[in-house]
Amino acid sequence: APLSGPVPPFGVSTRDGALLAVAEWNAKGGVGGAKIVPIVEDSQCTPDPAVNAANKVIDQDKVKFIIGEVCSSASIPISEIANAKKVIQISPTSTNTLVTVNADGSTKPYIFRACFIDPFQGLVGANFAIGKGAKTAFIMSDQSNDYVKGLAEAFEAAFVAGGGKIVGKENYTGTDTDFSAILSKVADAKPDMIYLPDYYNVVNLAAKQAKEKGITAPFVGADGWDSADLDKAAAAGGYFTNHYSPEDPRPEVVNFLKAYGEAYKDDSGNAQVPDALAALGYDATDLLLQAISEAGSDDPAKVKDALAAINFNGVS
Repeated sequence: APLSGPVPPFGVSTRDGALLAVAEWNAKGGVGGAKIVPIVEDSQCTPDPAVNAANKVIDQDKVKFIIGEVCSSASIPISEIANAKKVIQISPTSTNTLVTVNADGSTKPYIFRACFIDPFQGLVGANFAIGKGAKTAFIMSDQSNDYVKGLAEAFEAAFVAGGGKIVGKENYTGTDTDFSAILSKVADAKPDMIYLPDYYNVVNLAAKQAKEKGITAPFVGADGWDSADLDKAAAAGGYFTNHYSPEDPRPEVVNFLKAYGEAYKDDSGNAQVPDALAALGYDATDLLLQAISEAGSDDPAKVKDALAAINFNGVS
């Protein structure tokens, strides 16, 4: 998980959700009579460090199971290694389709995920925008980021199919901090909504600068917005699609909130409210451990079959 790099809060939440699930299983005696020993590596939401982390845990630590990464741009290169070495990888949160399937559409049999995928998330975002009365949209995206690119394409296809019109598309890079040139084009295009499917750190900058320019069209985004570090004032009036809500009354959610709040406190000693990354880290771990338990074996070839056939009630 990314414990440093561009989005460390995502890595911390995912890790903490996963470790909570491990602790709960260990308190019940582990899985298959064995205690679970977690190994945590920082993969930085970046391809090269992610590849290094995957090779280290597979070749040195001899792990058979990987939970991670968070970012699709890191999960995809890890999946190439894990699938080739017959190591199960389950990403809690990577929504790009190419995490679990190859470019030719064939399945990577050892690779799984706990979350929905970008075509679904983009479709829901587009349908939501249309349902809110939006007839026009402007798309801002980082084409070098697999996650952002996939969502932007899915949103555009669904929005146009639903009768909407894209009045502008502009690209930026992940290191940009000044969005004024793009936002000038947004102001000229006067869209009903602006689609920005990136991580919270980009949203904080772009949305704040949009408000300073007097742009009142709401931003619509995706699960990358879900962070305690999202600038709520900058994003005010916007919307994003997500995997779970802490206000969901289902017992799975209520019980998870209680356990997470008891395990993790903020600086003032108050119970932390888990975000979707924590929920998906927890679900991914429970999925994997339930599959190992059902397979009655820690042989990845048997566990992958159990995972493919699993019936599971998650928090997300």
